[in-house]
Amino acid sequence: MRMLSALVLSLAILAPPATAAVPVASHPILGIWQLTLPDGSCSEIYRFRGDGTSLVTSNEEVSESEFNIPAEPSAKGFYRLDDKIVKDNGKRDCSGSVTKIGQKVTHFVHFHPSGSLFLMCMAESLDACIGPFRRMHGQET
Repeated sequence: MRMLSALVLSLAILAPPATAAVPVASHPILGIWQLTLPDGSCSEIYRFRGDGTSLVTSNEEVSESEFNIPAEPSAKGFYRLDDKIVKDNGKRDCSGSVTKIGQKVTHFVHFHPSGSLFLMCMAESLDACIGPFRRMHGQET
């Protein structure tokens, strides 16, 4: 019995690390957010879940990703959002593009004081951002 326990422990130590994202216990990004193109022609829905995964629907595309985001914003008020696409249905998004599995991106998220809006920026600056992303209430992630 001791040898079996030692073998199980050895296998657990040698096993590759899990690929799932680190859980996010409580964060303002959690929930469902909608981004609508300025001309109103297309909307994207982002579902940020507490297990560190997200589900995005954009036009005909459905993708899933793993994300990491710090608990607190930087001194400039931005959260660094690192995202990696892990699943995609291969269809076109609102921009007409198809997202590639494995694609990694980093954005900087800046929340409105109300917590009901955020901008997603290329850097820790409001100079190059998309949004606003609007929180959708009354739906599950």
